[in-house]
Order: sequence, then structure tokens, then C-alpha cells
Amino acid sequence: MSPRVPAAPIELARKSLRTLHDSVESSIDPLGMAAPLVHAQLAWMAHPQELADSMASISSSLWALQWHTWRRAMGLPSDDPLKPNVDDVRFADKVWEESPTWDLVKEWYLVLTHHVQDMLYETPGLSQKERRRAAFWWRKWLNAVAPTNFLMSNPVAMQRAIETRGDSLVKGMRNFLDDLQAGNIRMTDPGDFKVGKNLALTPGKVVFRNRLVEVIHYTPSQARVHQVPVVIVTPWINKFYILDINPKKSLVRYLLDQGLDVFITSWKNPGEEMRDVRFDDYLIEGVQSLVDTARAVSGSAKVHAIGYCIGGTALTTYMAWANRHYAEEDVPVAHCTLFTTLVDFHKPGDIEVFVDEGSIRYITQNMEKKGYLDGAEMASAFRLLRSNSLIWHYVVHGWLYGETPPPFDVLYWNMDTTRMPYAMHAWYLRELYLNNHLIDKDALTVAGEPIDLGRITQPVYAVGAEDDHIAPWRQTFKTLNHVSGPKRFVLSSSGHILGIVNPPVDPPKRRFWVGPARRTDTAEGWQGGAVEQAGSWWPDWMEWLKPQCGGLVDAPPVATEAFPALADAPGTYVLER
Repeated sequence: MSPRVPAAPIELARKSLRTLHDSVESSIDPLGMAAPLVHAQLAWMAHPQELADSMASISSSLWALQWHTWRRAMGLPSDDPLKPNVDDVRFADKVWEESPTWDLVKEWYLVLTHHVQDMLYETPGLSQKERRRAAFWWRKWLNAVAPTNFLMSNPVAMQRAIETRGDSLVKGMRNFLDDLQAGNIRMTDPGDFKVGKNLALTPGKVVFRNRLVEVIHYTPSQARVHQVPVVIVTPWINKFYILDINPKKSLVRYLLDQGLDVFITSWKNPGEEMRDVRFDDYLIEGVQSLVDTARAVSGSAKVHAIGYCIGGTALTTYMAWANRHYAEEDVPVAHCTLFTTLVDFHKPGDIEVFVDEGSIRYITQNMEKKGYLDGAEMASAFRLLRSNSLIWHYVVHGWLYGETPPPFDVLYWNMDTTRMPYAMHAWYLRELYLNNHLIDKDALTVAGEPIDLGRITQPVYAVGAEDDHIAPWRQTFKTLNHVSGPKRFVLSSSGHILGIVNPPVDPPKRRFWVGPARRTDTAEGWQGGAVEQAGSWWPDWMEWLKPQCGGLVDAPPVATEAFPALADAPGTYVLER
């Protein structure tokens, strides 16, 4: 009879192996770039019949491409065997069609890219998530090596250099050096914008400040306003002024002109000293403070609350918390609006490639060392999700063409990054993105209360964006499957920002679908019955919101004795770097 090994050494050995595994993973492949590619290769080797079928398909495409090559080489007309996607502007110049040489460069690149991506998505014996991860990282590499990204394989850049007698190359080198000094590939010139000078211009006062947030109360633009004030919970991932970017596109100014009394959060840009700030603190010191300030200044017992992106996630969590914490009649939020808000993180969009145990462990370990996640790191990750349009476009136009980046306020805002406290963001990544616990009844306890989204009985107006890759609209629709009150959903055209910052214009630039939603609806089922309309969804929102915000009363003072003016809008926290 073999001697029994004590449990303690076995457990110690397991922990040692786990520590060794985590250490190797963190140092060699922390973001899981290589592992999915290796798994895909092994999967194809284990399925020779499927591999043979795929190789036959590739051979057919290569034969068509070879035939196209011969015809172009002999000066004969020939249709491209593969055309770029309609949104791929890299090969938009006519030289990529008219010149046989450059047409063939383009076609060989596209065929290679097309088949590599197809094979990865069709890998047998691999989970969908692993396929998507493998395809994502291959796509990033293929995007990086596109012929358009290099001077000697970009005919447009070479022609421009000839036409300008080398001036475009000189300017491109200056742009490169400026980007190098800035530590970033600039999408616009930061010198063109200044918050409070040509951004965030709507007048108001900071009437509350604590370690986490400044609350701005905007000066009403109408003598009489609706009785129930509007409070806006902005995302702390970016600065609040995307909703007050300029007078023509300002959602804040639009609300004021509609006779609404508006308060907004401007979050502190945290440093190492705030490493232990938790999600609970953002809820109580942030959302609750905003609600309490608006109620006290306006004299209204309740507010209408708006949440955008992660601000909407926080607001939804707060609503569940408040419906547990207060008696039904005392819940201080009467109804709410959610912009591009996720509560179900099962399929969170392209960012899913960064959501696994190894990646989150790596991010968390780095945050633990510094006390925060640097905003530039997060911005780089989001830009990587759309590398052609958000990285390589600016490399080509800035470094190869020598163009000065045009002034664009939204891109400046996108570069004006913020940090995230270690404790809060580590909890957020693990409990929401990795474990998806927010949709599980009472699985999370926040600020002393178990969270059940089903307790939310207040009316909800929710907005998703058709081309949103940060919060996919079908996933934002699922928020309505978890809350119990009356619901109305809008699907706006465009993406995460321009789908929301979407003022009415004539003629209309965009469109939207709108209709009531039931808790049992699917996104596709709802869309089948929704009404499509041209233009901005803002007027529809006002038709829903204003009747619920009560009758008109005299506009309250911007500041009061209990809540004096601490600074002019846009405040001080927004200026912190």
C-alpha cells in the first residue's frame, strides 16, 4: 500500500505551479496574443480534411488572382477578383486601380488578408471566443503591414513627395517627431483647443465638490423650467464635456433650451493617492451626491437621471441600490435615460479580446504597482480596436503625406484622457466584465445593498448606437431585459459618440429606430416592430421626458447659500492632467 501524501504539500505544489504559470504568462504573453494563434494552428493540424478543403478554396482564389495578374501585365482589362470593403478607404485613390503594378500589390494583399481571416474564423474545434481573439490579433498585424503604411509601397505618398519636391516628407518627419515627443499618434493638434475657451462653454457654476466629483449646475436659459431637474452621470473614463463640446452640438445646451434644469458630474482625475477608492465610493460620493445636490438646489423631491456609457452602468447599479435602500415612494430618481449602457457584459464588443483571466490579471497587477490605470493606456487599447481608422490613417496622412491633423473637437476630447483608481477599476473589470455578476440577482453587494436590477421599476428611456463597437447596441438592449418598469428604446445610426451627440439639423444627417420595449423582447424582435425615422432622436426623447418632469416653475438660482458657487463652469477637475 503506497503511503498517503499529505494534503498540504499537494496544495502547496498546486499553488507553486499556478504561480509559475501566471508569472510566465504575465511576462511572455500577458494579453493573450500568441496563445489563440497557436491554438488555431494546432486545431487545423488536428483536422486534416477541413485543412485540405480550405487549401483547395485558397488555390482557387490564387488561380483567379494569377489569371488577373497575367491579364493586367499584358495590358488587358480585368475585374479585380477581390474588392476592398466599402468602408476601407486605404485604396480609394484611382492609382490602385489604374496602375497594373499597384493594382496587383493591392490585390495580393487583400487576398492574403481575406483568406487568413476566413481560416481563423472557420477554425474547427476552437471556441468562438478563441476564434475571435485569434482573428483580432492577426487582423492587427495585417493592418500594420498594409502597403499603404510604408513610403516605398504607397504610390500616393511617393507622388506627393515628387509634386512637393520633398516638402511633404519634411513635414511628415516633423509630424513624426512631434508625435514621438507627445508619446502618441496625434489625431488633432492639442494647441487648437482649450477647455473653457472653445470647448465646454455653457455657463454655470460648480455648486458641490468632494474628493471624487464636482457637480456643475448650469445657468437656466429659460425663465421657467420643468419642476423635476435633470442630472447627468458622465463616464469617468473620459471627461464630461463631450456632452457640452461646442454650442452647436451641446446636449447640455439643448436640454436647457428645452426648459430643463440641468446638473452634471465632472469627475476627479485620480492619482496614486486615490488607489483605494472603490466602485461603492463612486456610487455614494458621486451619483448620490449629484442627486442630493440637485434635489436640494431645485427644491424637487425627485430627479430625472441620465447615464452615459460606464456612467449609465453606475446609474443602473445606483437605481437597483436605491430601490432596495429606500422605501418605494422615497426613491429619489423618478425615471432615467441610459445612453449606450451595458449591464450584461457577456458579449461586450471588440474589447472582449482583452477580457480573460490572464489579461485582467496583467492589467490589475500593473494598476496595483502605480495605484491607477493610466488613461493613455486605455485610449491606446480602444484605438487598437479600430486600428485602420484610429492609428494607421493618421500615420499615413501625417507621416507619409505630411498633412497637419485638422482641428476636430471630438478627437481632442478623445485624447484628453483620465485615469482610473486601482481598487475601483480592478473590481469593475473582474466583477462586471469577467464574471458578469451585475445581471445575477443579489450576486453583488454594493454600498451595503445586494443588487438586483429587477427591482428597478421606474420608466427607462434607453439609446443604443448602430455602429457602436464599445457598447454593441444589441447588448445595450439587453439592459431592458433586466429592469421591470416601462421601457422605450432608440437605435441611433452612427457610433458610440456621434450616435449620442446627435443634435437636430436640416437636412437630417442621421436616422433612428424607436419604439416601446418589453422585458421579454429580443433586440431583433424589437427592431422588427420599431419605427424608422430620419434625423435626430433628441426631439422624440423630449416628447417622452418633458411631460414626466412636471409643470413649469420659476428657474431656481444657480447657487444657493447652502450650495454656493465654488467655481465657474466647467470647473477645476476637468482641467487636471
